[in-house]
Amino acid sequence: MKNMFLYLSKHKKATELARKHGLKFGANRFVSGESLTSAIEVTKKLNNENILVTLDHLGEFILTKEEAVDATKSCVETLQAIHKHRLNANLSLKLTQIGLDLSEEFCLENMRTILKTAKETNNFVRIDMEDYTRNEKTLRIFKELKKEYTNEVGVVIQAYLYKSLDDVKKLGDLHANLRLCKGAYKESETVAFAEKSKVDQQYLTMIKTHLSNGHYAGIATHDKEIIKKVIEFIKEKNIPTSQFEFQMLYGIQNDLLRSLSKQGYKTRVYLPYGTDWYGYFMRRLAERPANVWFVLKNIKKS
Repeated sequence: MKNMFLYLSKHKKATELARKHGLKFGANRFVSGESLTSAIEVTKKLNNENILVTLDHLGEFILTKEEAVDATKSCVETLQAIHKHRLNANLSLKLTQIGLDLSEEFCLENMRTILKTAKETNNFVRIDMEDYTRNEKTLRIFKELKKEYTNEVGVVIQAYLYKSLDDVKKLGDLHANLRLCKGAYKESETVAFAEKSKVDQQYLTMIKTHLSNGHYAGIATHDKEIIKKVIEFIKEKNIPTSQFEFQMLYGIQNDLLRSLSKQGYKTRVYLPYGTDWYGYFMRRLAERPANVWFVLKNIKKS
Protein backbone atom coordinates (compact mmCIF):
# COMPACT_ATOMS: atom_id res chain seq x y z
CA MET A 1 0.00 0.00 0.00
CA LYS A 2 2.86 2.39 0.86
CA ASN A 3 4.43 1.98 -2.57
CA MET A 4 1.09 2.57 -4.26
CA PHE A 5 0.58 5.94 -2.53
CA LEU A 6 4.18 6.99 -3.19
CA TYR A 7 3.64 6.16 -6.88
CA LEU A 8 0.38 8.13 -6.94
CA SER A 9 2.10 11.12 -5.31
CA LYS A 10 4.00 11.66 -8.57
CA HIS A 11 1.19 10.65 -10.96
CA LYS A 12 0.29 13.56 -13.26
CA LYS A 13 -3.33 12.56 -14.00
CA ALA A 14 -4.10 11.90 -10.35
CA THR A 15 -2.61 15.29 -9.44
CA GLU A 16 -4.81 17.04 -12.01
CA LEU A 17 -7.94 15.32 -10.66
CA ALA A 18 -7.05 16.27 -7.11
CA ARG A 19 -6.57 19.93 -8.03
CA LYS A 20 -9.91 19.91 -9.83
CA HIS A 21 -11.92 18.54 -6.91
CA GLY A 22 -10.12 20.44 -4.14
CA LEU A 23 -9.48 19.55 -0.51
CA LYS A 24 -12.04 16.78 -0.02
CA PHE A 25 -12.27 13.37 1.64
CA GLY A 26 -9.88 14.14 4.52
CA ALA A 27 -7.00 16.07 2.93
CA ASN A 28 -7.91 19.11 5.03
CA ARG A 29 -6.87 17.15 8.10
CA PHE A 30 -3.25 17.50 6.96
CA VAL A 31 -3.41 20.73 4.90
CA SER A 32 -4.63 24.00 6.41
CA GLY A 33 -6.27 25.15 3.17
CA GLU A 34 -5.52 26.38 -0.31
CA SER A 35 -4.87 30.04 0.58
CA LEU A 36 -2.33 31.96 2.64
CA THR A 37 -5.26 33.54 4.49
CA SER A 38 -6.42 30.14 5.76
CA ALA A 39 -2.86 29.27 6.85
CA ILE A 40 -2.55 32.56 8.78
CA GLU A 41 -5.78 31.89 10.68
CA VAL A 42 -4.65 28.39 11.70
CA THR A 43 -1.23 29.76 12.68
CA LYS A 44 -2.83 32.34 14.97
CA LYS A 45 -4.77 29.61 16.77
CA LEU A 46 -1.66 27.46 17.22
CA ASN A 47 0.41 30.42 18.44
CA ASN A 48 -2.31 31.12 21.02
CA GLU A 49 -1.60 27.62 22.37
CA ASN A 50 2.12 28.46 22.61
CA ILE A 51 2.90 26.30 19.57
CA LEU A 52 5.30 27.58 16.90
CA VAL A 53 4.59 27.07 13.20
CA THR A 54 6.51 26.42 10.02
CA LEU A 55 4.47 27.49 6.99
CA ASP A 56 4.95 25.57 3.76
CA HIS A 57 3.45 26.86 0.52
CA LEU A 58 3.10 23.49 -1.17
CA GLY A 59 4.70 22.87 -4.54
CA GLU A 60 7.41 20.72 -6.12
CA PHE A 61 8.82 19.54 -9.45
CA ILE A 62 8.33 22.93 -11.16
CA LEU A 63 9.18 22.68 -14.86
CA THR A 64 9.16 26.30 -16.11
CA LYS A 65 10.93 29.46 -15.01
CA GLU A 66 7.62 31.29 -14.83
CA GLU A 67 6.26 28.77 -12.32
CA ALA A 68 9.45 28.98 -10.27
CA VAL A 69 9.32 32.78 -10.17
CA ASP A 70 5.66 32.64 -9.10
CA ALA A 71 6.56 30.18 -6.32
CA THR A 72 9.39 32.47 -5.22
CA LYS A 73 6.95 35.38 -5.01
CA SER A 74 4.58 33.25 -2.93
CA CYS A 75 7.39 32.46 -0.48
CA VAL A 76 8.24 36.16 -0.18
CA GLU A 77 4.56 36.98 0.39
CA THR A 78 4.39 34.33 3.13
CA LEU A 79 7.36 35.85 4.98
CA GLN A 80 5.83 39.32 4.64
CA ALA A 81 2.48 38.05 5.96
CA ILE A 82 4.17 36.42 8.95
CA HIS A 83 5.82 39.77 9.73
CA LYS A 84 2.64 41.79 9.16
CA HIS A 85 0.51 39.60 11.44
CA ARG A 86 3.31 39.20 14.02
CA LEU A 87 3.10 35.43 13.88
CA ASN A 88 5.52 33.12 15.64
CA ALA A 89 6.28 31.22 12.45
CA ASN A 90 8.91 30.63 9.80
CA LEU A 91 8.97 29.24 6.25
CA SER A 92 9.79 25.88 4.67
CA LEU A 93 10.23 25.22 0.95
CA LYS A 94 11.41 22.63 -1.55
CA LEU A 95 14.13 23.66 -4.00
CA THR A 96 12.35 21.95 -6.91
CA GLN A 97 9.55 24.42 -6.24
CA ILE A 98 11.82 27.35 -7.11
CA GLY A 99 13.71 25.89 -10.06
CA LEU A 100 16.26 23.30 -8.89
CA ASP A 101 15.46 20.99 -11.80
CA LEU A 102 15.96 23.86 -14.25
CA SER A 103 19.39 24.98 -13.01
CA GLU A 104 21.20 25.32 -9.70
CA GLU A 105 22.19 28.92 -10.43
CA PHE A 106 18.59 29.92 -11.18
CA CYS A 107 17.47 28.18 -7.97
CA LEU A 108 20.19 30.01 -6.00
CA GLU A 109 19.02 33.32 -7.41
CA ASN A 110 15.47 32.64 -6.25
CA MET A 111 16.64 31.48 -2.82
CA ARG A 112 18.62 34.70 -2.39
CA THR A 113 15.47 36.68 -3.14
CA ILE A 114 13.59 34.76 -0.46
CA LEU A 115 16.39 34.96 2.11
CA LYS A 116 16.77 38.69 1.57
CA THR A 117 13.16 39.06 2.72
CA ALA A 118 13.79 36.65 5.61
CA LYS A 119 16.68 38.81 6.80
CA GLU A 120 14.66 42.03 6.43
CA THR A 121 11.81 40.54 8.49
CA ASN A 122 14.08 38.81 11.03
CA ASN A 123 12.89 35.35 10.04
CA PHE A 124 14.17 31.94 8.99
CA VAL A 125 13.78 29.63 5.99
CA ARG A 126 14.09 25.84 6.13
CA ILE A 127 15.15 24.06 2.94
CA ASP A 128 13.23 20.81 2.85
CA MET A 129 14.98 17.66 1.63
CA GLU A 130 13.58 15.77 -1.34
CA ASP A 131 14.48 12.42 -2.91
CA TYR A 132 18.01 11.02 -3.13
CA THR A 133 18.65 12.26 -6.68
CA ARG A 134 18.43 15.84 -5.38
CA ASN A 135 20.17 15.33 -2.05
CA GLU A 136 23.68 16.49 -2.93
CA LYS A 137 22.39 19.39 -5.03
CA THR A 138 20.30 20.55 -2.07
CA LEU A 139 23.23 20.36 0.34
CA ARG A 140 25.50 22.17 -2.14
CA ILE A 141 23.04 25.06 -2.43
CA PHE A 142 22.53 25.18 1.34
CA LYS A 143 26.28 25.43 1.97
CA GLU A 144 26.59 28.24 -0.56
CA LEU A 145 23.71 30.18 0.99
CA LYS A 146 25.03 29.65 4.53
CA LYS A 147 28.08 31.74 3.61
CA GLU A 148 25.82 34.73 2.91
CA TYR A 149 22.95 34.15 5.34
CA THR A 150 24.39 32.86 8.61
CA ASN A 151 21.23 32.84 10.70
CA GLU A 152 18.44 32.83 8.13
CA VAL A 153 18.69 29.38 6.54
CA GLY A 154 18.62 25.74 7.63
CA VAL A 155 18.14 22.37 5.97
CA VAL A 156 16.56 18.94 6.55
CA ILE A 157 18.47 15.66 6.91
CA GLN A 158 16.65 12.33 6.51
CA ALA A 159 17.78 9.42 8.66
CA TYR A 160 16.95 6.62 6.23
CA LEU A 161 19.84 7.48 3.88
CA TYR A 162 23.13 5.72 4.64
CA LYS A 163 25.04 8.98 4.16
CA SER A 164 22.99 11.09 6.57
CA LEU A 165 25.04 10.65 9.74
CA ASP A 166 28.15 11.79 7.86
CA ASP A 167 26.15 14.75 6.52
CA VAL A 168 25.16 15.73 10.07
CA LYS A 169 28.78 15.64 11.19
CA LYS A 170 29.98 17.69 8.21
CA LEU A 171 27.21 20.26 8.57
CA GLY A 172 28.14 20.61 12.22
CA ASP A 173 31.27 22.43 11.06
CA LEU A 174 28.94 25.11 9.65
CA HIS A 175 26.92 25.30 12.91
CA ALA A 176 23.91 24.33 10.78
CA ASN A 177 20.38 24.52 12.10
CA LEU A 178 19.03 21.09 11.10
CA ARG A 179 15.57 19.60 10.97
CA LEU A 180 16.16 15.89 11.60
CA CYS A 181 13.52 13.44 10.37
CA LYS A 182 13.30 9.81 9.26
CA GLY A 183 12.34 10.43 5.60
CA ALA A 184 9.22 9.92 3.50
CA TYR A 185 10.38 9.00 -0.02
CA LYS A 186 10.75 5.58 -1.60
CA GLU A 187 14.47 4.94 -2.14
CA SER A 188 16.63 2.09 -3.39
CA GLU A 189 18.32 -0.17 -0.84
CA THR A 190 21.58 0.85 -2.48
CA VAL A 191 21.27 4.27 -0.79
CA ALA A 192 18.79 3.83 2.06
CA PHE A 193 17.96 1.51 4.96
CA ALA A 194 14.95 -0.71 4.32
CA GLU A 195 14.53 -1.83 7.95
CA LYS A 196 12.70 0.52 10.32
CA SER A 197 14.92 -0.51 13.23
CA LYS A 198 18.05 0.67 11.41
CA VAL A 199 16.41 3.95 10.44
CA ASP A 200 15.40 4.49 14.07
CA GLN A 201 18.90 3.68 15.29
CA GLN A 202 20.56 6.12 12.89
CA TYR A 203 17.93 8.76 13.63
CA LEU A 204 18.67 8.69 17.36
CA THR A 205 22.42 8.77 16.68
CA MET A 206 22.00 11.81 14.41
CA ILE A 207 20.02 13.67 17.08
CA LYS A 208 22.50 12.87 19.85
CA THR A 209 25.49 13.77 17.66
CA HIS A 210 24.08 17.13 16.60
CA LEU A 211 22.95 18.12 20.09
CA SER A 212 26.19 16.96 21.72
CA ASN A 213 28.13 19.21 19.35
CA GLY A 214 26.11 22.19 20.58
CA HIS A 215 24.03 22.80 17.44
CA TYR A 216 20.32 23.56 17.07
CA ALA A 217 18.02 20.68 16.15
CA GLY A 218 14.43 20.48 15.02
CA ILE A 219 13.51 16.96 16.14
CA ALA A 220 10.78 16.03 13.68
CA THR A 221 9.01 12.82 14.68
CA HIS A 222 5.68 11.43 15.91
CA ASP A 223 7.40 8.37 17.40
CA LYS A 224 6.68 8.36 21.14
CA GLU A 225 9.51 5.94 21.91
CA ILE A 226 12.05 8.09 20.05
CA ILE A 227 10.81 11.21 21.87
CA LYS A 228 11.09 9.41 25.22
CA LYS A 229 14.71 8.45 24.48
CA VAL A 230 15.57 11.97 23.33
CA ILE A 231 14.16 13.46 26.55
CA GLU A 232 16.19 10.97 28.60
CA PHE A 233 19.32 11.97 26.66
CA ILE A 234 18.84 15.74 27.00
CA LYS A 235 18.27 15.40 30.74
CA GLU A 236 21.31 13.16 31.16
CA LYS A 237 23.54 15.53 29.15
CA ASN A 238 21.95 18.76 30.44
CA ILE A 239 21.12 19.94 26.93
CA PRO A 240 19.39 23.34 27.26
CA THR A 241 15.80 23.53 26.00
CA SER A 242 16.84 26.54 23.92
CA GLN A 243 18.92 24.23 21.69
CA PHE A 244 16.12 22.10 20.24
CA GLU A 245 12.42 21.85 19.48
CA PHE A 246 10.00 19.01 18.83
CA GLN A 247 8.29 19.25 15.45
CA MET A 248 5.22 17.44 14.14
CA LEU A 249 3.07 17.58 11.04
CA TYR A 250 -0.27 19.37 11.13
CA GLY A 251 -3.08 16.96 11.97
CA ILE A 252 -0.91 14.20 13.43
CA GLN A 253 -0.31 13.47 17.14
CA ASN A 254 -1.95 16.71 18.30
CA ASP A 255 -2.31 15.51 21.89
CA LEU A 256 1.34 14.47 22.12
CA LEU A 257 2.48 17.84 20.79
CA ARG A 258 0.38 19.74 23.31
CA SER A 259 1.62 17.50 26.11
CA LEU A 260 5.24 18.30 25.24
CA SER A 261 4.42 22.00 25.11
CA LYS A 262 2.85 21.85 28.59
CA GLN A 263 6.02 20.15 29.86
CA GLY A 264 7.96 23.26 28.85
CA TYR A 265 9.47 22.03 25.58
CA LYS A 266 9.47 24.20 22.49
CA THR A 267 7.08 22.68 19.95
CA ARG A 268 6.37 23.46 16.31
CA VAL A 269 3.75 22.39 13.78
CA TYR A 270 4.69 22.00 10.11
CA LEU A 271 1.68 23.64 8.45
CA PRO A 272 1.23 23.19 4.68
CA TYR A 273 -1.14 25.16 2.49
CA GLY A 274 -1.76 25.82 -1.21
CA THR A 275 -3.41 24.33 -4.27
CA ASP A 276 -0.53 21.92 -4.98
CA TRP A 277 -1.33 19.74 -1.96
CA TYR A 278 -1.82 16.36 -3.64
CA GLY A 279 1.76 14.95 -3.50
CA TYR A 280 2.11 15.91 0.15
CA PHE A 281 -1.23 14.29 0.98
CA MET A 282 -0.29 11.03 -0.77
CA ARG A 283 2.94 10.81 1.24
CA ARG A 284 0.97 11.22 4.49
CA LEU A 285 -1.28 8.31 3.45
CA ALA A 286 1.78 6.23 2.59
CA GLU A 287 3.26 6.75 6.05
CA ARG A 288 0.42 5.45 8.21
CA PRO A 289 -2.49 3.05 7.42
CA ALA A 290 -4.57 4.89 10.03
CA ASN A 291 -4.53 7.96 7.80
CA VAL A 292 -6.06 5.93 4.96
CA TRP A 293 -8.96 4.77 7.15
CA PHE A 294 -9.59 8.38 8.16
CA VAL A 295 -9.97 9.31 4.48
CA LEU A 296 -12.22 6.32 3.72
CA LYS A 297 -14.55 7.37 6.56
CA ASN A 298 -14.80 10.85 5.05
CA ILE A 299 -15.66 9.41 1.65
CA LYS A 300 -18.41 7.28 3.23
CA LYS A 301 -19.92 10.36 4.93
CA SER A 302 -19.91 12.47 1.75
